[in-house]
Amino acid sequence: MQINFEDERPIFIQIAEGIEDGILTGGFAENGQIPSITELSVNYKINPATALKGISLLVDEGIIFKKRGVGMFVAPGSVSKLRAKRKRSFFEHYIKKLVAEAKKLEITSEEILGMIERGYKE
Repeated sequence: MQINFEDERPIFIQIAEGIEDGILTGGFAENGQIPSITELSVNYKINPATALKGISLLVDEGIIFKKRGVGMFVAPGSVSKLRAKRKRSFFEHYIKKLVAEAKKLEITSEEILGMIERGYKE
């Protein structure tokens, strides 16, 4: 996970997304422990409150849970929950814009599919 202090996204969002990425790629297994607030704040040289805010987003979404006195863990079913969330976001942020631009350029859906296929091959 990397934090980009020049990024327009707040650091706590980058923390949450970095942990999400770790869950999706298998870096953090379901029922496995994630780094503590202290570890995150020390490793990335950020305020512990900022790390807590990122973790809290994931707790609120049911992606991670706290075991009192032990730490934070990835909730069962988090991978499928995150995939569904990211697919919805992908559609909203990328596909809708792609289709709108394609319509302006009079690109057919078949042409778009061909371009996507070409992109997967490259």
